[in-house]
Amino acid sequence: MHTIVLATQKGGSGKSTLAIGLALAAKQAGFTVRLIETDPQGTLSNWLRRRNTDDVVVEPIYHAADYEPRLKMLADSGLQVAIVDTAAGLSAVTTAAIRHSDLCLIPSRPTVADIEATVSTLSVARAWKRPYSFVLNQTPIRGQRIDNAAVALAEEAALDLAEVLARPLIVMRNDHQDSLASGLAVSEFAPNGKSADEIRGLWRWIENRLELEATTNVLIDQVILAANGVLHVAAGLAADETTTLAS
Repeated sequence: MHTIVLATQKGGSGKSTLAIGLALAAKQAGFTVRLIETDPQGTLSNWLRRRNTDDVVVEPIYHAADYEPRLKMLADSGLQVAIVDTAAGLSAVTTAAIRHSDLCLIPSRPTVADIEATVSTLSVARAWKRPYSFVLNQTPIRGQRIDNAAVALAEEAALDLAEVLARPLIVMRNDHQDSLASGLAVSEFAPNGKSADEIRGLWRWIENRLELEATTNVLIDQVILAANGVLHVAAGLAADETTTLAS
């Protein structure tokens, strides 16, 4: 299993929207995928409630102690890709997510404040020696600001631009927010639009970076859903037992 984590200190960088877009792009490319939500704000869970199908699962993991065991269970089930959305700032669970990532994507809007806010996330990824790349997100369609931001990120990482900047850049368009509000990914909301093309292109870039190859197994989703059901039943029995003992 390959785990891709979206993390950065600054809120509003588009982590959740990117996580959803990449998860559906990976699924459409033939991979089995789980979205993992470590942000108590619950953007992914809220999006899932607006969705009319049960073809996507969001795994809420809000405590650092629960993260590694749950990740191991998903890996043992045969899952191919886990995409993790994290909260703004740095917390124990975000650090755990970065520590166990195969690629840490650091989204940044092309502003000085956003670029400066990537430093702490970059430091954690480097401390645990995890691969990372920046994603320039919510960019204007064109302009010098994009080039300046890209150069600044490369300088911050002290590496050549090609090594640290994911491609393509993700342009600010209404499709992203409209799809989020509809319980869809952008590739479902406007499949022939430029935003969908960019997200699919970003997923292909990740595929090449991690050397991924889809080996679709339709039973994997069924196994994981069954395991989820067993865990929920066990939790309910434990709660009933505790109530009986207390009474």
